[in-house]
Order: sequence, then structure tokens, then C-alpha cells
Amino acid sequence: MSEGVKTEEERAAEARRGPAGGARRGGPHMAMGVPVEKSQNFWPSAKRLLGLLRPERAALLAVLGFALVSVTLTAIGPKVLGHATDLIFSGVVGSRLPAGVPKEQIVQGLRARGDNTLADMLSALNVVPGQGIDFGAVGRVLLSVLAIYVVASVLSWAQGWVLTGAVNRTIFGLRRDVEDKLSRLPLPYFDAQPRGELLSRVTNDIDNVAQSLQQTLSQLLTSLLTVVAMVTMMFVISPLLALIALVTIPLSIVVTTMIGKRSQRHFVQQWKSTGELNAVVEETFTGHGLVKVFGRQHDTEAAFAARNDDLYAAGFGAQFISGIIMPTMMFIGNLNYVAIAVVGGLRVANGTMSLGDVQAFIQYSRQFTQPLTQVASMANLMQSGVASAERVFEVLDAPEQRPEPATAHTLEATHGRVEFEDVSFSYRPDTPLIEDLDLVVEPGQTVAIVGPTGAGKTTLVNLIMRFYELDAGRITLDGVDITDLTRHSLRSQVGMVLQDAWLFGGTIRDNIAYGKPGATDEEVMAAARATYVDRFVHALPDGYDTVLDAEGGNISAGEKQLVTIARAFLSDPALLILDEATSSVDTRTERLVQQAMAALRSDRTSFVIAHRLSTIRDADLILVMENGRIVEKGSHADLLERHGAYARLYAAQFSGAAVDVDTGEAPAADGPGAQSEPAGAGART
Repeated sequence: MSEGVKTEEERAAEARRGPAGGARRGGPHMAMGVPVEKSQNFWPSAKRLLGLLRPERAALLAVLGFALVSVTLTAIGPKVLGHATDLIFSGVVGSRLPAGVPKEQIVQGLRARGDNTLADMLSALNVVPGQGIDFGAVGRVLLSVLAIYVVASVLSWAQGWVLTGAVNRTIFGLRRDVEDKLSRLPLPYFDAQPRGELLSRVTNDIDNVAQSLQQTLSQLLTSLLTVVAMVTMMFVISPLLALIALVTIPLSIVVTTMIGKRSQRHFVQQWKSTGELNAVVEETFTGHGLVKVFGRQHDTEAAFAARNDDLYAAGFGAQFISGIIMPTMMFIGNLNYVAIAVVGGLRVANGTMSLGDVQAFIQYSRQFTQPLTQVASMANLMQSGVASAERVFEVLDAPEQRPEPATAHTLEATHGRVEFEDVSFSYRPDTPLIEDLDLVVEPGQTVAIVGPTGAGKTTLVNLIMRFYELDAGRITLDGVDITDLTRHSLRSQVGMVLQDAWLFGGTIRDNIAYGKPGATDEEVMAAARATYVDRFVHALPDGYDTVLDAEGGNISAGEKQLVTIARAFLSDPALLILDEATSSVDTRTERLVQQAMAALRSDRTSFVIAHRLSTIRDADLILVMENGRIVEKGSHADLLERHGAYARLYAAQFSGAAVDVDTGEAPAADGPGAQSEPAGAGART
């Protein structure tokens, strides 16, 4: 079917669900590093998301323990390293003092000369006059620092390894739950969901939840613990310098907020332009055949160029403005560094701090700003993850199909008698479709269902399959209400061939064998020969082992249709449903398939939905439906003699008198001006 032409089912589904909401465009990479869609109920959704990790409590406690010890060791490291600096500095100063003279005597001499600053600094140092650097002590300190950092790194690695396992097991369970949920959802749910939107929830959103949990739990935990540890160590070393360092935090927040507000609108425009650009690309390349046929290449190129220019302008503004944040933070950090260095130097000079403590404090102040930046960056990621989690939870919370009754049973052997008793059904309560329908189909009968688009033909067979639940009445199979049967038992008795041929990525042999698990090669070959698949398979490079892509694009539409017919043939069902099953085959093949279908329909009840009336003239019973009602039923000859709705449809196809459809007057099939029915005639109505 050509691009843009919708099937009856798609139009009906579209009418039921109304205009599609704004579908999200773009892949998962488009959510990284930009302001994202925010969650509607952040805290309840975040609590539920974290609740998914409840089975991983032991692993999370281990992660917390590893992180706590690792951060503590990392915080101790600069303090211990500062002791090495003090040893080196004391050794350098001691080597320049006269040996054998007590330190106190040297300090008194300095004070007597009025050099109080140097005297204060010297009195605070643990120095032995005339003794140089104690390299043994320095070495022991450095080895201890090395051991501290090695252990901290190993614990950090262990933390990441355990957390990765916990998160991936959680996401594995979430994917499994979503897949199980999809199998329990009724067909109306899928009618109301655009395919791309639902696919995005199952793939992109779950991936985003995994990424958010992995990064947020790891970095946020480590960052918060690091901030606490660094602030604690800074206050232990010098409360005054700690207060100076903390003064820069409000300034950093104000600057980041101001820049973020300016850049956010550019980011919004950037991703809006990205979506528009993707739309142009998608429409152009999915419909490239029509674009070339109508000579619209230049128009699409112009549309692409315009969207590309918009994206360039928005992207440049967003990246440039947001790029100012890091240099600004570095500038503020450098101001903080200068203030700490000046005040720390003065305190070293007056002997109230050691040089090693100042060095350690500078390291703490540097390590203090980085986790703050990480915590700020986690806000968008957390919002993104929780927003995606909400979308996944909406799927998990969707109403499920009616559960199987406790007394549901299976049918071992089916004769195929189907009866509709006062059946009423509507997709929407305010729009009735099928009302008070009564119908009896005897075993082995072939029932053809015809009528204009939207009359309820496909709905009728979908009700037999229990794809939808009835509003009133009941449908029985061999006298048993289908609601008293398990869905699997009911559907295993039915074979369907749809107008839209569905094939999966695999060989032709696998696609045919899909209709009967465990089918032998002989059975597959027999079904292929009966439905004339065998006629074209041998022309393919690998025969039955030719691998089809997901859309079956390497064989023609008619060949795909034949494969689906062979699949139904192989399943050997008690009930057969053919929904315009030969719409994509050529005239000669259609006649061959009709013969195969006649053999397939023998001794089983068949429902044939057809627009080509030439394909159902030999049906035992023809139902003409209009607006959900059966307005006529009978054989082909009987219905033509009535000159009613069926005769008008038939005349419109074979007599060329389209006006009769409007006037309600049907010309005689063999009357003046009537044309003989051409071979394979029958345009779709």
C-alpha cells in the first residue's frame, strides 16, 4: 500500500482515538544535556521509582557503605598529605638554623630583634635546628597517602560495580513487567496510543530511567557525601577559611541561575527546531517516491535548509550561553582560591596555621566546588528520569483486559458453529456501532461480509476473536459463550489473514512456520505449494532460507500476502477469517489463491471480508453491512435480484454506473449498457 493511504482499520482506530497528541520526536540522545520535560508529580513518582529498588536493599546498603568509607578516606588524604608538606618545610627551615641551639633560644632572639612574625611562624613549626628533611618520615607519610587513595579507589569501583548490577536488575524487571503488561492490555488501549509514542515509552523512556538511576544514585550519593566530608574537614582545619569558602556558594548559585534562565529558552527552541527538522527528514525519506513523482525535491530541500538554519541559530545561542557557566564558575573558584591563599598565608606567617594545613584546605576547597556543580547538574537528570518513569508507570497502571473467569475452559474439538445473539457494541459510548445483531453461521459455511468503509465489517470478526468486549448480548462457538473460554483456546481455533501482511525478520520458512509451532519442513512445503508461495520462492537467492527484513521489503507486496496466506493454511484452523486477503496479489495469482482458499475453506467456517465482490460470489452467505447493521443477507444471485444495497455495490464495480450509488437505482446486471465483468475486475471501494 502506498504511503499515506490508510486501511479501514487505521481510519476507524483514528476516529476512535481522535486527533493524535503531540508525539515525541527524536531518539534517546536528544534528552542529554538539555532542559527536559518535567514530571507532573515529582515526589510521588520519584518515591515509586525508588520503590522499584526495594528488592536490592542489601546491594544499596553495600553501595552506601562503600561510598561512605571511600569518601571518608578521600577526605583524609589531603590532611595526611599536608603533614608531608609540613615535614619537608620543617626540614628546609631546620637545615638553615644553627645546629645545637635550642629552638626556644632562636625564637627569643628573633623577638628581641623585633622580628615577631618570623618568631611566631618558627615557634609553630616542629623543627630541630641544624636537622634537614626526614625523608624516612616523608616516605612513610606518602606511602600511607598512596594506600588511602588506593583503598578509596577500590571501594569506589566496588560501589559502581554493585550499583550497576542493582540498577540493571531493576530495569530488567521493569522491562519484563512492561512486556507482561502489554500482553494483558486490551486492543482499545493500543487503538488510543500512537505507535511511536508507545514504542518510545517501552524503549527510550525505560533506557532514560536506567541512565538516570545509574548516574543519579552514584553521583548524587558520592557528591553529597563529598560535600559533607569536605566542609567538615575545612571547619576542622580552619573555621575562618571555611566561612570564606562558603561565601562563594550563594554567588555561584545566583550566577548559574541567571545564566541558566537565559540559556533555557534557547535550549527549548533548539530541541523544537530539532523536532521540526526530524519531521522534515522523516516525511521526505519515508515518502521519497512521492516527492520525486511530483517533483518536489527543491521544496523539501528548501524546507530542510530553513529548519536547519533555525536549528543552527538556536543551537549556537544555547551552547554559547550555557558554555559561559563553566568559565564563570572557574572565575569564582579562582577568587575563592586567592582569598584562601592570602588569608591562609597570613595565618601561616603568624603561626596560627601550618603550611600543610593551608595546602590541604586549598585542596578541599577545590574538591568542594566540583560536587556542588554535579549536584546542580543532577537536577535536570532527575527530572528527566522521573518524567520517563511516569510515562512508564502510565502503561503499568493502564486498565487491563477483562480477566479470565475461574471457570474458563478450553475447546478440544470445534465444529465451527458461530452465533450472535442480540450483540451490541460501540467503540465510544456516545457513538453506537453494532446494535441488536443476530446471526447464525453453520459449520462449514463461508460467510462474506461486504459494505462501505466504516460499516463494521472488521469489527464483526474482531468481536469473534474477543479483541473487544461486547456491550450487550453474547457470541457463542459451538453453543459455548466465548467469554467462558480462555482467550488462548478461542484464538487457537481461528486463523486470520489480514489486508496488511505482517512479516517478522527471519526466513520465509520461519514466517510460514509461525502459524504452527513445531511444524515439519514437509508441512511447511505443503502449505507453500498449496498457496503458490512455492512458485516464487525458487527465484530467490536462498529459496525458503531467504532472510526477510522486518518489513519484508525484499519481496513484493503480493508475495508477502501469499506468505501470510500460507501461514494461515499451515495452522489448519477451525474458523478462518480473511480480511481482504488477496488485495495485494495480481489477477492471475488471485485466481490461483482463490482455488487454494476454496480448499482451505472446505469443512471449516470462514468469514471473508471483501471489497472485490468478484471474490465472494461463491460464498454460502453474503452479509451486507451499513452503519453496524446487517441490511441484507443471502446468496450472490438472490441479492442481485433484490436490487438493493448489494446490487448497488455490484453495479458500481462492474457496470461503471457510479451515479447509481447516489440515486439508489441499480441497473440490471445484464441490462442495456451493462458491461461484462472483466477478468479480475473490482476496484476497491
